[in-house]
Amino acid sequence: MDMHTALQSSIDKVGALSAFDDKEMTWNMKDKNKNAKTEEKTNVMRILDSKKIKYNHYCYVETGETNGEKVAAILGQDPAYVYKTLVTVAKSGANYVFVIPVKEELDLKKAAKAVGEKSIDMLKAKELLPLTGYIHGGCSPIGMKKFFRTTIDASAEDLDKMYVSAGKVGYQIEIAPADLEKVIRLEYVDVTV
Repeated sequence: MDMHTALQSSIDKVGALSAFDDKEMTWNMKDKNKNAKTEEKTNVMRILDSKKIKYNHYCYVETGETNGEKVAAILGQDPAYVYKTLVTVAKSGANYVFVIPVKEELDLKKAAKAVGEKSIDMLKAKELLPLTGYIHGGCSPIGMKKFFRTTIDASAEDLDKMYVSAGKVGYQIEIAPADLEKVIRLEYVDVTV
């Protein structure tokens, strides 16, 4: 199966993307999709709309996938632009958010140093929903129940776009890092292994 056939098959299976430009091998999200599920707005999208911030949204609900690298492949995105949102807890009890590329791992020592803590650990999955309002696989840096200090890996600082969760499993947004800064306070620091 050639790449075009494989990607077109993903489009048909997901039912979320509106057009595929065969010549440039890129996704075109400008056309409206008639599939009602792709038109569903998440709270993240509503926040961005209310602030008149430009973004594109993607839906892959039908796949049930939560692994960032696999989602990037399904949607035909370069994994270097796809980021995951991780929530941590410090020894002090404070919580911190880190947004890193899906192919990378959070360096807990670098992360602790970046936020001025002695040590931090990943938040347990069962604690994520009550704390942030999000579940594993659908956690976004935008629209958490309360604001937590947010650090984005330095690799995003010079990007023209990045992809993050839209706050619900199966939904993703594409946004410029400069526009993300208009919605949440953040800092760029090298925090990956």
